[in-house]
Formats: sequence, C-alpha cells, structure tokens
Amino acid sequence: MISRRNLLAATAVAAGSVSLLTACGLDQSPAPAATPSGSAGSTAAAPVAFTIYTARDKKLAEQVVADFEKKYPEWAGKATILTLGAQEALERVRAEKSNPQGDIWWGGTRQQLSRGAADGVLEAAPKAVVDAVPADFRDKDGLWIGEMKLAELFMVNTEMMPLESAPKDWDDLIAADMKDKLAIRDVEASGTMRSIYCSMIDRAYAQGNSPDAGYEWLKKLDANTKVYAANPTDLYQRVSRQEAPLSLWNLQDIMLQKNGDFPMLAPKVPASGAPMLVDGLAKVKGGPGSAGADLFITFLMSEEVQGKLAEEKYQIPTIKLSKEPSWLAELNLTEMKVDWDRIATNETDWIKYWAANIKDKG
Repeated sequence: MISRRNLLAATAVAAGSVSLLTACGLDQSPAPAATPSGSAGSTAAAPVAFTIYTARDKKLAEQVVADFEKKYPEWAGKATILTLGAQEALERVRAEKSNPQGDIWWGGTRQQLSRGAADGVLEAAPKAVVDAVPADFRDKDGLWIGEMKLAELFMVNTEMMPLESAPKDWDDLIAADMKDKLAIRDVEASGTMRSIYCSMIDRAYAQGNSPDAGYEWLKKLDANTKVYAANPTDLYQRVSRQEAPLSLWNLQDIMLQKNGDFPMLAPKVPASGAPMLVDGLAKVKGGPGSAGADLFITFLMSEEVQGKLAEEKYQIPTIKLSKEPSWLAELNLTEMKVDWDRIATNETDWIKYWAANIKDKG
C-alpha cells in the first residue's frame, strides 16, 4: 500500500468559492489561494498535497489528474492516487477516521457512500458542485455526490462467443449449458459485483418477501462460475485468455477495455434491462488536503470534464450535458428497476450470506 506523505507543517487553507453558471455544469474558477493561518494578506503559500482513494480505472484516473495539473500547474505533483476496490476504499476511510490520510474517495456505489456518510467519515462537497447534481443522485446534505450512472451487464469475449450467441437475459446465465462459462470478479471487494449480486436478489425479493429466491438463483450462478478473479485486471486477463467467455461487469470498464488492451471484449445489454447504479465520490472528513480536494472535485464535476469523459471514457454523467455522447444511443440501453434503498439496507447481510453459504459451493 502507498501511504500518504507526512506533512512537515500543518497548514490551514481557504478555498475560493466557485460559482454555479448553469444546471449543465460548473465553471472553472482560478485556483484558490492557500494562505498560512493567521497571516491574512501575506504571500500565498504553496498548495498542500492531497490524496485520492479511487476505485476508478487507473488510466482514466491518471488522465483526469494530468488534465487537472495542466489546468492548474501550481498543483502539479500534489495529487497522489491510491487505487483500491470501492469496498476497500470505504473500509480504509472508516479505519482512518481518527487520523484521516485521504482527502477524496472517488468511485463508490450509492450504498457504500451512504454508509460512509452515516459513519461520519465524509464532509460536504463544495456547494456549487452539490447544486449541479440532481437530488436523486446525491446525499441530501452533499456528503456524497453521484458522478455517473453505471450500467451493469454482460461482458463477452467475442472470439469465443459471438454476441448473437451470448445469453440474452439474466436467467440464461443459470442454464445447464453455461457450466464453467463464467469468470466473476471476487464479489466482496467489488462495488460493481456487490451491486449486481444484490440486484439479482432484489429482483426476486417479491417471491416470499425475502432474499431466499435470490439466494437460490445465485447458487445456480455459482455452479456455472469457473473462477473468481482477484481484481479487475485479473478478470480481463482471464476472459481474454479464454478461460471463460463471459462475465458480469459495468459498461464503462467494458468499453474502456474493448477500446484499449482487450479489443475482443464487448458489452451485451440483457433483454430485461441492466441495473443502473449511481457511482460517485466524496470528500473525506478532516483530510489534510482540503483545498486540493475541493478544487479537484469542482474540476472533475464540471461540464467540460464530464463531457470529455462521456465522449472518450464512456461515462453516463449525472449532470446534464449539452450533447449526449453518440456511442450511448447505439447501445439501446434499458434499465432494470430495482429498489436501491432496500439494497442499501441489506447489502452487507446479503453479501455476507453469499460468501458464507454460496460461494464455491456449486
């Protein structure tokens, strides 16, 4: 693990306010001056380093930070990226509550971010950013904000299984002829996989008003699962090496791999729809690099950056864009309706049950 650099002197910084220009996004104001505490009117101090805990694609995160540093050269070299699974990021922020080391948690589900807010480890993002995000996609007090809507669907190795031959819907995954044709990212550490598995439980919840029908479905899925991959890179490599032709993953990462190192991978939208979870970010309460966190979050959530990420990195932003990306219309994406509040309430128990009673039992 990469630990945060110790600061040699404690510095109090005041971030300049950022004006909300339109409902479509944020204007990028000049970088806020950082002034030593008790020295009003003195020469601005150097920006203080800040740390980003992220579950986002590594190359994507590095590119956004590079663009940030290009826009604000005085902050060059001040951002440290630590790549973690979304659940790992939550657990790390919780563990560091009494002595925060990170400043931004970037990449987590609504459920995970809500738990962080309830645990008192998050603080409000800049008000202009909060106001730019629709209320359905953020915490009511701004303790977390949704960055994008993330579709959960099938990832297919088209060299092994042409898209037209791939399963058409979720229940096709548990058919007998799918035995050993699935490679799955380890569920417990992954926000994406936790959301997919909880969605499968939730969609069957009405059968007995309990998770039992969903558990039975996941038992059949486990029986057809050949391997659980340790991390996303391991998953991409296993599927590309043809250990299994199929996986379950999020649309953005599939598109990034398809147009990157793994061109054989392609998304397929299930006929009954894809769960659409909210993936977001938050500012860590008491983090040592508060001014950098505010500026980076404001930069990230601007229409300029979100529009670029939509076009180049296959994101579906929560903020309104002037122009919808062309690739999105081609997918004919439909949403599966699930009860995210029920999932948020039960996710921990459901995933614990899966790990103890279903995983590797098939």
